[in-house]
Amino acid sequence: MASVSLREIYKKYSGGVIAVSDFNIEIQDKEFIILVGPSGCGKSTTLRMIAGLEEISEGELYIGDRLVNDVAPKDRDIAMVFQNYALYPHMTVFDNMAFGLKLRKVPKDEIARKVEEAARILDIAHLLDRKPKALSGGQRQRVALGRAIVRNPKVFLLDEPLSNLDAKLRAQMRTEIAKLHKKLGTTFIYVTHDQTEAMTMGDRIVVMKDGYIQQIDTPTNLYQNPVNQFVAGFIGSPQMNFIDAVLRKYDNKYVVEFGRAASRGEEGVTYSVEIPEGKADDDALYPLIDQEVVLGVRPECIHDEPAFLAQATTGVVDAVVEVTEMMGAETYLYLDCVGINLTARVSPRTTARSGDTIKVALDPNRIHIFDKETEKSVLN
Repeated sequence: MASVSLREIYKKYSGGVIAVSDFNIEIQDKEFIILVGPSGCGKSTTLRMIAGLEEISEGELYIGDRLVNDVAPKDRDIAMVFQNYALYPHMTVFDNMAFGLKLRKVPKDEIARKVEEAARILDIAHLLDRKPKALSGGQRQRVALGRAIVRNPKVFLLDEPLSNLDAKLRAQMRTEIAKLHKKLGTTFIYVTHDQTEAMTMGDRIVVMKDGYIQQIDTPTNLYQNPVNQFVAGFIGSPQMNFIDAVLRKYDNKYVVEFGRAASRGEEGVTYSVEIPEGKADDDALYPLIDQEVVLGVRPECIHDEPAFLAQATTGVVDAVVEVTEMMGAETYLYLDCVGINLTARVSPRTTARSGDTIKVALDPNRIHIFDKETEKSVLN
């Protein structure tokens, strides 16, 4: 098994296009790392550079203690699982899984043992005589994983391996891959644009945008302590609500004001959220007094329960319910608060219905504040 180290990695194409810029990370042995971000952010390009399928323009890539910039893909001791499975249609499942071992002149009895062991781990032992066209999408994905497992590589690279599966199967395969990682004890580097996959599977997540790393952290820290507005909005579903606001200070207490009067200096409704004393960071907030900021609040931190509203001393607003979505275990309320669109994730027992005007409360202990100009986090 092996660690992977990317040091000041760049990928530059002709015409001045830079796909990846100053990528730095130390991936520990046996770690499950997820590269996540929107299409075109450079995550698949980074994975392909690790695999050796893309040339590194600048920087150094180490697998274990070995510099591999100029090492051919077949000699890097990695295995890659692709989005489209890349199975040979004319070969059986057994032959697809055995193909790489046959190329390496591995003895037949060892090939059979490794393929059967991998098939047992993946629950596809009964499919070894079938051709890919006779398999479902999930079964094909298992075969692609099996072909990687039999090689016993130091590092697994997985490029959006679940994106072709339906939602139910995707959820099932997420669990299977997480179990597989624990069972094999191998370093996994996994690319996805699906933040649910990232949050549920990875030890650490690398959030990328426009070729740059935005933040590397554990799922919990990314969710609770995003470094900027992009990370805050990308991680979490439904995404965080962002509200244009103004930061004030009254009687030594910091208050975030929003609404028509706050944002435009007009007559009209102004709502406010007082920042709890224990949460307020004077060094971060003081320079932004009377400045425009962005208030962030996650949907589950907007409450319509009578018990919460009865205790709320700040952050209570009036809103019109535009749409309700019953999700079974929870309900999403899409609200209009003086022209500000808000999404609330509330109990399925809510009585709110489309067209109702209701009161909701923003939890002051769970708000985020971002600098309007830089979009960097000021308060989490």
